[in-house]
Amino acid sequence: MTTSDGVRWLSSGELAAWRSFSLMLARLPAALEDQLQRDGGLNFVEYHVLAGLSDAPDRTMRMSGLAVLVNSELSRLSHLMRRLEKRGFVRREPDPCDGRYTNAILTDEGFAHLVKLAPGHVAKVREFVIDVLDRHRLAALHACSEDILRAVDACDRE
Repeated sequence: MTTSDGVRWLSSGELAAWRSFSLMLARLPAALEDQLQRDGGLNFVEYHVLAGLSDAPDRTMRMSGLAVLVNSELSRLSHLMRRLEKRGFVRREPDPCDGRYTNAILTDEGFAHLVKLAPGHVAKVREFVIDVLDRHRLAALHACSEDILRAVDACDRE
């Protein structure tokens, strides 16, 4: 329904879908983080930093690329990295190819911690998302997520 001021209000069905989706966006990361905190003392973003570094060549990424990967500002990521460095999970070094950049490196200790946590994390991802959807609904979720990400990315480029 469009009003005289040009606002396209949500229909009751659209509003119900939006409310469910926004509640899921808030509750799912918290539910996943509960397991990560309990089993390994990491928050959701810290786990994804370690996981992102584990997938990178030589377990190394520029801080700027890592910030994009985990959707964090560089200043916030620097604070997070300091906490992970204190635990021996990562280290930071100047990029040998271009000293203007800093590389984040996953240590062997950090990799071992990630390997210890990953099975429990994957079990929770399965419990909350993968196993509650049949393959058609999972494919639809994937397609919808990609469509939404494209719309958000297009807005970010404007």
